[in-house]
Amino acid sequence: MRTTAIRTTASKSNFAQGLVQNVRELSVLPGLIIVVIIGAIVSPAFLTAANLTLILRQSAELGIVVIGLTFILLTGKLDISLESTVGLAPMVAAWLMIPAAVGGLGTDINPFLAIFITLSIGVGIGLFNGFLVVKLGLDPFIVTLAMLILLRGITLGISEGKTLAGLPDAFRYIGSARWLGVPAAIWVTGILFLIAGLALRYTSWGRALYAIGGNAEAARAAGIRVDFIVISAFVVASALAAFAGLMLAGRLASVTSGMGENLIFSALAAAVIGGVQLTGGQGRMVGALLGVLLLGTLTNVLTLAGVPTFWINAVYGAVILLALLVGRWGARTRR
Repeated sequence: MRTTAIRTTASKSNFAQGLVQNVRELSVLPGLIIVVIIGAIVSPAFLTAANLTLILRQSAELGIVVIGLTFILLTGKLDISLESTVGLAPMVAAWLMIPAAVGGLGTDINPFLAIFITLSIGVGIGLFNGFLVVKLGLDPFIVTLAMLILLRGITLGISEGKTLAGLPDAFRYIGSARWLGVPAAIWVTGILFLIAGLALRYTSWGRALYAIGGNAEAARAAGIRVDFIVISAFVVASALAAFAGLMLAGRLASVTSGMGENLIFSALAAAVIGGVQLTGGQGRMVGALLGVLLLGTLTNVLTLAGVPTFWINAVYGAVILLALLVGRWGARTRR
């Protein structure tokens, strides 16, 4: 009887501790519900299937970038150049594909080769960023800030500030197709979140990200290949950003010189709101997903309410501050 009582008490304690540890993630769900209720009040069109699908579709690219950013944040690092990768990778591919008469290079490469080039550019940028941060020990914020500016400049230089249109159907497919009546981008983003969540929970690579973010030296002493894991996180994140750019190009049926601009701020907001610690070692994909849905829904509601775009950025800032305060309260509760 005594043993059973001890086990019961321990089980209740672990359950309570789990709830407290996930307070930031759990706090997003009531916020999302409140925003949905407000949206239903603001406009009768909010809860229609078409509008809800629109929210998910417009949040797809942001969600994919957030997945990659979460991997990096879990290690205690940061990459703000992801937004420029979203623009540069598909821009180079489009520039190589389309005729010179409409702004391209005129090489007319195969669309599938262009897709491969898009993802390869993402991998290359991630490798370069990871090398500078891990092997040379440079500050990740400064390095990726410089890369953000550099990559944006290259994008503008290639396009000369123009929009490249006339993309082949194969290149636009993932961003424009519909599967079972639902945009393929929504399916793909959901699958990627599921895979990422399972990877963090059940693979040695995912567990290593948490270990490195908690204490890199202790992780190294435990036999974890810290440098390899961190660099791989940069590579995966940049590859996902390039894929998000490919998806966005498919949705817009073109590649613009400013594509992806300011996306990193929304991605950081979604991650922080979802309980991902900027200092590393804490956060889950379910929280990141809820953060993306909250921002996407909030943006839609503000748009339906006729709020000017520049006020939406102010609301993002306020939401981030609120998330930080909730996280601080959760940390005190744990202590």
